[in-house]
Amino acid sequence: MAGTRSIRGLEQPTPCARACGTQGRCQASSLHLASRMERENPRPAPWRRLVRGARGSRRRGLGIALERFSRAVTEWAGTSWAFAVALAVIVAWAATGPIFRFSDTWQLVINTGTTIVTFLMVFLIQRAQNKDARAIHLKLNEIVAAMEGASNRLVNVEDLTEDEVSLLHRHYERLVALARETGALTASHSVEEAAARHALKLTPRARSDAPEKRAS
Repeated sequence: MAGTRSIRGLEQPTPCARACGTQGRCQASSLHLASRMERENPRPAPWRRLVRGARGSRRRGLGIALERFSRAVTEWAGTSWAFAVALAVIVAWAATGPIFRFSDTWQLVINTGTTIVTFLMVFLIQRAQNKDARAIHLKLNEIVAAMEGASNRLVNVEDLTEDEVSLLHRHYERLVALARETGALTASHSVEEAAARHALKLTPRARSDAPEKRAS
């Protein structure tokens, strides 16, 4: 038995056995890792995924509906009809004053109504301003990114801190000071320069229209 043990201990495993043993250990470790990940991050049931998808689509649909409603109200509030309606309400309220003998309830009605309308319009106007400001910033970012001589540091400059904005402001103040030293401020933007820029813009258009005229 001892000899057998020693012989077995001296026996070297074959390449096939080594491969099978390594592969078995790899498979066991991969299965252990997969089961561990499944325990830590369990997969949601299919019905849960469907409920989550329905909730997400419902939220997106509600957001789109609120966006359209707020946009329509904001656009209508800036029309002449909105001013006419508000004026008519004020006139009607003032006309009913003698009927109610200018009581506290009569005054409370207009105060409550104007407070509610003002409270709601603040959020609508702020939302419209945020969207317009973001659209303007995107257009300016596109111009800065497209121009060769413009600095890319000005892209999303509204997200910088006050100190960084002050530093950029000092940079352009220095440019203004240099322009004053070299000449008048209107020297770089004169009427002659406007005419030259207009002629420069017409030149490519004339070149593009020339082949069309030749073809016709």
